[in-house]
Amino acid sequence: MEKTLEQHHSNCIKVVLFGPESTGKTTLSKALAKHFDTDWVAEYAREYLQNKWDLEQKTCEPSDLLPIAIGQMQLENAAAKTNDLLFCDTNLLETKVYSEVYYNGYCDPLINHYAKKNCYKLYFLCDIDVPWVADDLRDKPNERKKMFSAFERTLQKQELSYVLLSGSKQQRLENAVKHINELLIPKI
Repeated sequence: MEKTLEQHHSNCIKVVLFGPESTGKTTLSKALAKHFDTDWVAEYAREYLQNKWDLEQKTCEPSDLLPIAIGQMQLENAAAKTNDLLFCDTNLLETKVYSEVYYNGYCDPLINHYAKKNCYKLYFLCDIDVPWVADDLRDKPNERKKMFSAFERTLQKQELSYVLLSGSKQQRLENAVKHINELLIPKI
């Protein structure tokens, strides 16, 4: 079980879009993958939880988090095998934040361990300055500032450097491309 949450060794440069729901992570992941002619890894939790909602009209429960984390890492590890650059719509650290917010500070010990252990070259923290878009799974339109703070605090607590992406879709894309280019171009 533990190996299923671990990143497989790879030379792939992994970039994570991080932050609360409805902040443009998926849109930006797709746009960055297109711009850099590479792949992106979708958020496994969306598919998993949408299926649960459609079948049972139930939302996420603590018992769902480990299967979500395993599914996410399977997608990421598979994509990292065939790409030099990969955009991740989420990661285990994001799952950890949601778990702690929704379940009174609780996070499965395995998720907690690998959320801290797995490495990414760059984190983009997506700001809440875009319009909220409702769907079956999103449920905190009035707590966006609180959620954003939880995500930012987590990055700071883990001492992970990150770039805040704010503004329009185009502004976010341009800012992200600039930082990725700096990452990819060797410094002389």
